[in-house]
Amino acid sequence: MGENGAANYYQNAAMEIGLPQGASKCFDDDGRLKRTGTVWTSSAHIITAVIGSGVLSLAWAIGQLGWVAGPAVMLLFSFVTYYTSSLLSDCYRSGDPSTGKRNYTYMDAVRANLDGFKVKLCGCLQYLNIVGVAIGYTIAASISMVAVKRSNCFHENGDDSPCEVNSNPYMIMFGVAQIIFSQIPDFDQIWWLSIVAAVMSFTYSSIGLGLGIAQVIKNGGFRGSLTGISIGVVSQMDKIWRTLQAFGDIAFAYSYSIILIEIQDTIKAPPPSEAKVMKRATLISVTVTTVFYMLCGCMGYAAFGDLAPGNLLTGFGFYNPYWLLDIANVAIVVHLVGAYQVYCQPLFAFVEKWAERTWPESRFVCGDIEVALPGERTYKLNLFRMTWRTGFAVVTTVVSMLLPFFNDVVGLLGAVGFWPLTVYFPVEMYIVQKNVERWSTRWVCLQLLSLACLAITIASAAGSIAGVVSDLKVYRPFQG
Repeated sequence: MGENGAANYYQNAAMEIGLPQGASKCFDDDGRLKRTGTVWTSSAHIITAVIGSGVLSLAWAIGQLGWVAGPAVMLLFSFVTYYTSSLLSDCYRSGDPSTGKRNYTYMDAVRANLDGFKVKLCGCLQYLNIVGVAIGYTIAASISMVAVKRSNCFHENGDDSPCEVNSNPYMIMFGVAQIIFSQIPDFDQIWWLSIVAAVMSFTYSSIGLGLGIAQVIKNGGFRGSLTGISIGVVSQMDKIWRTLQAFGDIAFAYSYSIILIEIQDTIKAPPPSEAKVMKRATLISVTVTTVFYMLCGCMGYAAFGDLAPGNLLTGFGFYNPYWLLDIANVAIVVHLVGAYQVYCQPLFAFVEKWAERTWPESRFVCGDIEVALPGERTYKLNLFRMTWRTGFAVVTTVVSMLLPFFNDVVGLLGAVGFWPLTVYFPVEMYIVQKNVERWSTRWVCLQLLSLACLAITIASAAGSIAGVVSDLKVYRPFQG
């Protein structure tokens, strides 16, 4: 049942029991079941969505920038994210902030406020971002699986042992798991999935923070410098590229704007308006997340200084306790297995709906084969869905094997997604929604913010691409 079908069903149900639309105790003004979300549930959703694998590269990012610029850049990104999220929250309803038509997704808000070309551009960027994140998750999960193997090897043979492990088999294992999970109908709707994701992300993030604090105590003080990694440890050009890449890594850690409208759609009806509640929730969640990121990033840098690893839990700055590292890395893998599927569902649905519209008579595309399961249950196997989703998992796995560079890929994803999805589209939608007059002070300030963030995106993308090129000079695909 589509969104419109569901709305009509709820509206008819309300009318059948004698309740006028908008006055129902069970239904909201759009005919959907009454929303019950509050500022606290919304904050929890945002925190759960934001804190993920991006936290693991923050110590390295601060290591490139130093004690002055590192925390300052993190605060800058947190402010920009909060401000543009506040602009985006005003676009949940078209027109009146309390009674206007609801937009249920980020793309709905774009369609309601912007013209055809920008809608298509946003869709392309959104789906490209999903492909990129799927590749990034495959790399991160395989690195964590390799880290478990190496951690046990170091424990048995000593910290100086080579313990070389090929990551390709683990990428293939992750890809096979995604092929299987992608065939489960409505996998992203499983009620306990978000709870498991939240527990896993806080588990490995907290372990990383705890190990960083323990290492600082063991060292007897903070390491690092005011300006970050020294020229001499790296060349002057590498220092520039790595500094720019650090911007992308930090941007990736704050990338959640794309799901903000969906979270806002869980908030109960006015008063106060959903936008006001969402702004408070965004302030709380961005503050909590920034404090947590500061602790993780700064403690990781304080523990290792210029030698801060690109991935705090797999770079083997830490060797012991090995079992705790294993728990953290297993938590990362479990989190990313589910996150991959949840993140890819919009792309899966888009391609499958497009195929159904294009070939409505095709049995391959539209026909289901009923497969008997134990317990008198059946599974509806769709050949196109199986082929397309399997092909997607295979392609993302092969690309991950060609470019298994966690830090560079994270930086590139953060850079490419930050300006268009976190800044540009929210700013443009807000200008239309609030009828901001062209060349007014507010309009000029918003455009300057957008241009400044575009410059940051281009620079950090260049830094990440330079990192990939540098790594490819010594990497041999499919050999490690």
